[in-house]
Amino acid sequence: MKNKLIGILVVGTLAIGLTACSDSSEKAGSSVEKQDDSEVNTPAEQIDKSADSTKGDKDVEKENQDPTITALVNKQNSVGEIYEPTDLVKLDVPTVLENPEVNQLRKVAADALKAMFEDAKKSDIYLYARSGYRSYQTQNQLFNSYVENHGKEAAARFSAEPGQSEHQTGLAMDVTSESVNFQLDESFGETTEGVWLREHGHEYGFIIRYPQDKEDITGYIYEPWHIRYLGVELATKVYESGLTYEEYLEQEGNEYEGV
Repeated sequence: MKNKLIGILVVGTLAIGLTACSDSSEKAGSSVEKQDDSEVNTPAEQIDKSADSTKGDKDVEKENQDPTITALVNKQNSVGEIYEPTDLVKLDVPTVLENPEVNQLRKVAADALKAMFEDAKKSDIYLYARSGYRSYQTQNQLFNSYVENHGKEAAARFSAEPGQSEHQTGLAMDVTSESVNFQLDESFGETTEGVWLREHGHEYGFIIRYPQDKEDITGYIYEPWHIRYLGVELATKVYESGLTYEEYLEQEGNEYEGV
């Protein structure tokens, strides 16, 4: 697959390339049976644009013009060690872990998550946020613990190396439910909650980032709990295409490259 579509994060005057990261929360003092992404570090192309964190939450057009929202996050692109979103906010939804760090998202994603959880509840679907933002340092500790317990090759299938996690962007969330004992497990995808999330997440700007049988493309095992915020317009296009984000971007050419 061509590696030509790279999203970019900018901090002040310092341009920093974005990449995927792993999705788990052991630092918070709880064990997670399966975790999210893991990737290999490669510098991304740089571009001198800043994110407009003051935009309206429902301004989809501006969201999609923000390279930090639509950035492709995978094993070919990495986030710098010093990057931390400037607009992180505390989640206002049911959570699982006590660690305040993972109970955060960027404001636009946090607002969308709240709206989604509230609408799900109207259909008797009760969702819980397990792990959102994670810093470079947290991801480093997490990934090293997996390597120690499972070996690097195995760990890399479900957890990201530091600097390579979507969670560091503040746009990814691990969602769970009581039906899977609030854990992260593939069986979540077949629960009533998991099916609802898969079918309706795009309506709020989220996609299931690591679909089933796509590990050769995304680099990660099937993770029905890991959602990524892209904004409603783009998330809907990706959902309707039936493709992974990587496949969709390749199909569309450079439409979202660095934009």
